Amino acid sequence: MKAVVFDRFGPPEEVLEVRDVPVPEPGRGQVRVRMRASPINPSDLLFVRGDYGAQAKLPATPGVEGVGVIDVAGPGLLRLLRGLKPGRRVALLNASGNWREQVVVSARQVVPIPDDILDEQAATFFVNPATAVVMTGEVLRVPAGAWLLQTAAGSALGRMVIRLGKKVGFKTINVVRRREQGEELLRAGADAVICTADESIPDRVRELTGGQGVRYALECVGGDTGSAVIQALGSGGRMLVYGTLAGTPISIDPRLLIAGQKSVEGFWLTEWIQRQGPLKMLRLFGTVRDLMRAGVLTSEVGATFPLDEVRQAAAQAARPGKQGKVLLRIGG
Repeated sequence: MKAVVFDRFGPPEEVLEVRDVPVPEPGRGQVRVRMRASPINPSDLLFVRGDYGAQAKLPATPGVEGVGVIDVAGPGLLRLLRGLKPGRRVALLNASGNWREQVVVSARQVVPIPDDILDEQAATFFVNPATAVVMTGEVLRVPAGAWLLQTAAGSALGRMVIRLGKKVGFKTINVVRRREQGEELLRAGADAVICTADESIPDRVRELTGGQGVRYALECVGGDTGSAVIQALGSGGRMLVYGTLAGTPISIDPRLLIAGQKSVEGFWLTEWIQRQGPLKMLRLFGTVRDLMRAGVLTSEVGATFPLDEVRQAAAQAARPGKQGKVLLRIGG
């Protein structure tokens, strides 16, 4: 079978290769899945470059999420009671990499997908949708009526947070780099937009909140943008950091945190999931399924590439201003 592999860290469009590898066999409590599609997320590109939080053991295969069909179920009848039997379509989370024709994972890492959710959406079931729900509802617990400030608001995850705010009842202040992108987000339901090209984040937040600042913020850029978000926090404000797109550190004046007892916290979905019990995860997956069906947690899909064109796909996924999530189409 074919698999995407890299033997050294570096630019994905240079180091990724498609090779023939042995077909894996499932053990007890495992299933083998014939992959249909997998998205190229920013975290996948960081993983290949060697800049991700958990560094790969080389050689490695990227692709943390995707959708496929179970073709073999390993021993363990209790797994079959959950409907995880051959022929069942599932979304899967796989730290060992989904950019291959067949994968073996624990039955706990797959979720059955109903027929009314298309492959293109099921492939993106975990990373952005679950992150949006967990950060806003489980970690920050943003209440209805409150302001939530988020950076990189034009991303797929940022757009989900906007729609989630409309569904739950919190209001979003959305930071973007280009004015036209901000106008697009306003049409899509954003309550307010800050364009860093010609606006100050702290000053604009104070205008919007009557000088109070925000109590809730999601930050994934770093550098000057992340530093400015800290200045926009109000009393008791919490900033959740889940990315570092700029690749530069945030500057923090301790006095800003001391006054009003503000806090800056890190968030990584993988580590959060590892601390949760099975029932909590089943409830989360049910919530994501329902909100995906309702159109709240859907992803805009852009270009689609076959597995053999993974280098071109990675280059497209890394291109600034691209429209929609880039998908690898692995099988039928």
